[in-house]
Amino acid sequence: MPQDNIFFHTEDISFALDSEKTTSNWLVMLVEHHNKKLGELNYVFCSDDYLLKLNQEHLNHDYFTDIITFDYCHNDVISGDLFISVDRTNENAKTFRKSESNELNRVIAHGLLHLLGFSDKTAEDIVEMRSMEEDALAMLENL
Repeated sequence: MPQDNIFFHTEDISFALDSEKTTSNWLVMLVEHHNKKLGELNYVFCSDDYLLKLNQEHLNHDYFTDIITFDYCHNDVISGDLFISVDRTNENAKTFRKSESNELNRVIAHGLLHLLGFSDKTAEDIVEMRSMEEDALAMLENL
């Protein structure tokens, strides 16, 4: 089954999703919605400090971020490692007045949308990315 190719891990924090099965099914739906095939996805939930080190080592960026996505896609097969700072998503939830689970799910979708070929480099890209995130969250709500 495709959701058997989606893995959830933690580094340096204690964290668990409300439902790995629901999240996996949602991610499979997102991939299929974009007419792609699922390879392997590894979601790694971690702290700000852990993600900052990855950001410095791999991207030469010296700032906190909510997600770093390593793209291993080949043709239409979607694969990657997605590192998410739970500290940052919780902080962003407060800033944007959203629930922690809503912001976390937005970031989970955001990383997958990058693997599906969407960017957020320009103002136009950002508008499209936000719309795609909203569509993804609506899909999750309907599961």
